Amino acid sequence: MQDLDLIVREAEAAFAAINDPDALEQVKARYLGKSGQITELLKGLGKLPPEEKKTAGAAINQAKVAVEAALNTRREDIRRAALEARLAEEALDVTLPGRGEGRGGLHPVTRTLERIETLFRSIGFSVADGPEIEEDFFNFTALNTPEEHPARSMHDTFYLLDEQGKVAENVLLRTHTSPIQARYMQAHVAKYAGQASMPEIRIIAPGRVYRVDSDATHSPMFHQVEGLWVGEDVSFADLKGVIADFLKSFFETDDLQVRFRPSFFPFTEPSAEIDVAFMSGALKGRWLEIAGCGMVHPNVLAHAGIDAERYTGFAFGFGPDRLTMLRYGVNDLRLFFEGDLRFLRQFV
Repeated sequence: MQDLDLIVREAEAAFAAINDPDALEQVKARYLGKSGQITELLKGLGKLPPEEKKTAGAAINQAKVAVEAALNTRREDIRRAALEARLAEEALDVTLPGRGEGRGGLHPVTRTLERIETLFRSIGFSVADGPEIEEDFFNFTALNTPEEHPARSMHDTFYLLDEQGKVAENVLLRTHTSPIQARYMQAHVAKYAGQASMPEIRIIAPGRVYRVDSDATHSPMFHQVEGLWVGEDVSFADLKGVIADFLKSFFETDDLQVRFRPSFFPFTEPSAEIDVAFMSGALKGRWLEIAGCGMVHPNVLAHAGIDAERYTGFAFGFGPDRLTMLRYGVNDLRLFFEGDLRFLRQFV
């Protein structure tokens, strides 16, 4: 019989030299496997005389226990070393400053739209909405725009294609939010049909609009806020008061002048451009065109079923993008829509 102490010492030395768990299991087979040294000794017990079998068996089992103990100890050492290495690799220095989460914020144009809605709601206007894919009737015809008007040209307006891939001349991306006004007036008249009088209409219509245009001050997609007030005895003086009050509230200053300059729009008569001049700051003394307005044309009222002899109204249209440029001192409209986080983070 081999020297059991020698076998145990060899096993302990072999295990101690191994740092890989898979290699350790391979070395284990040399001693405790089916053909391992300890296993072969146990198999040979049957050949011993009965008087030696008991003593030899006890000695072999003691050696087996010692080898298994050395194996388990080495397994645990390898596992602990691997864990310590992983912890060292993934160590977290709690003294380092935290990264923090990125802060989101509203787009500057969205901020402007919300501000406009809040100011007009404070003086009794409601906010109306409508489709961005519009019918020719509501976008042009109901607003007294003649068939030959340049705005109906594909050079100015985005028309959609039909199922055959041809231009559908009666379906387009709205060029202004005035169609919301036309739809709202029709629905309002229908709601109060048969009554002796019709309640006033006071709405603003904010939203995206689309035109074939792109430069530093124009974008193919931009925003508009149009307003409408229809009722008995509504006058141009009311229009001037509403606009002047809004602009002073929006820019938070009384130090500005508002000018109404005669103009032409198919859907209003008389019509005017609205200019503003600041009396201080970088734009001091410069007249800036910021909106169009006028008294609602009788033909527009007639298309909606409103008696133009009894009711009058005014309408106006602001470009929130331009108001945003003025409010924040931005000189290129395209910056708002390029998605450059370096620019947008300034408004968070």
